[in-house]
Amino acid sequence: MTLQVIPVKFQKEVKPNDDLVDLIIESFEINDDDIFVFSQKIISKNEDRILRLSSVNPSLLADGIASSYGKDPRLVELILSESKRIVRMENGVIIVETKHGFVCANAGIDESNVEDGYATLLPNDPDRSANLLKEKIKQNTGKNVAVIISDTFGRPFRLGQTDIAIGIAGLEPILDYNGKPDTFGKIMQVTAIAVADEICSASELVMGKTQKCPIAVIRNYNFSSSTAKIQEMLRSDHDDLFR
Repeated sequence: MTLQVIPVKFQKEVKPNDDLVDLIIESFEINDDDIFVFSQKIISKNEDRILRLSSVNPSLLADGIASSYGKDPRLVELILSESKRIVRMENGVIIVETKHGFVCANAGIDESNVEDGYATLLPNDPDRSANLLKEKIKQNTGKNVAVIISDTFGRPFRLGQTDIAIGIAGLEPILDYNGKPDTFGKIMQVTAIAVADEICSASELVMGKTQKCPIAVIRNYNFSSSTAKIQEMLRSDHDDLFR
């Protein structure tokens, strides 16, 4: 069967505590084994991970970084509060490791697609968010689905951004070919495909940034069910040659 990437559009702006599953059911027929990809932004809005910048009091450190890098000190304070460590600061870019373990610009904090003067933060626990949605879909429809929370990240050594998984529920995020023969019979040793990230990237092609499409459904992809967590996709300190 042909793989499908189906956009799910909402007519209304999602607010804290809206029932996302009810909104989906109103406009979309769910099948077993659908993979739902939710944008980080809709999850953050729904979980009230939105802050008014005027409510943030910058520290001296935030003021110093902001003046050196031409940033809003309130935004810098939020970045610091959501980070384990600063990885690098240069050319006006702040790369950090978030509390979740993600290495990204600005701790994933974003001022796009929200009202002026506000910023969205990453969900506190994207895996939990994904699991709650998966279970609610099962409860309301009887359908077994997988759920991914996606966000847009930059990439080392490559221009442009792509969507990757920051939370998962119900699928194995990596397709590991280690120990399997290739088409010439040679045993593969290091090939592991980041299928959850690839699913997010495919979904972004229909979701976009300006189309009011915060969800996409991947249909007819034969994935492996799993209780894996997003931490399984993060490279360990020992194996990370760039730390």
